[in-house]
Amino acid sequence: MQSNDLGGENMQITVRVPDKYGDRLNRVSKQMGVRRSDVIRLAMKQFLEGNGDTDRQPPYARVRHLLGLVESNVRDLGQSHRKYLIQKVRKGSR
Repeated sequence: MQSNDLGGENMQITVRVPDKYGDRLNRVSKQMGVRRSDVIRLAMKQFLEGNGDTDRQPPYARVRHLLGLVESNVRDLGQSHRKYLIQKVRKGSR
């Protein structure tokens, strides 16, 4: 391990990636004016701090991608859902 500029230590990792990712990595690093390793570190940091560490996320954050919004224009659908479901089934059977 080597020390970094922030006083911590760095671990060296070797990774094989598909050519399309390598080409894209080269383009992005040139556009940003940084080294490829800097782009990879940034991507890892964003992944690990945003998505990868689910143990520290509140329950809502873990399932928010599963939640959706339904617009029915029925004000009491949550309280009277059974009534509306029965009406819908009866209308459909006619």
